[in-house]
Amino acid sequence: MFTRHVIMQLKANSAAEFTRTVERDVLPMLRQQKGFRDEITFISTDDSEAIANSFWETKEDAEAYNQAGYPQVLKALSKVVEGTPRVGTAVVSNSTFHKIAAQAA
Repeated sequence: MFTRHVIMQLKANSAAEFTRTVERDVLPMLRQQKGFRDEITFISTDDSEAIANSFWETKEDAEAYNQAGYPQVLKALSKVVEGTPRVGTAVVSNSTFHKIAAQAA
């Protein structure tokens, strides 16, 4: 399994609208993407930052989403996010939720 993590600076007083936008607009888009497995979103305690982790079957599925779907997600979030989000990727090593055991190095 593969993951993308996106760190976003939220506009002032926009955390609630960010959450609504993810639920209403972003998650339905993600569910349409090949290989999408899950999305977990966090908001900092001061409501200034959001982190979104999406989980994908393969690296190729995540890369295809990055090219085709991610620009639409950015557009949907443009009213609540300022600046350019920072994106990172990784292979999932452990997950109790997804029942993934550590892989031998």
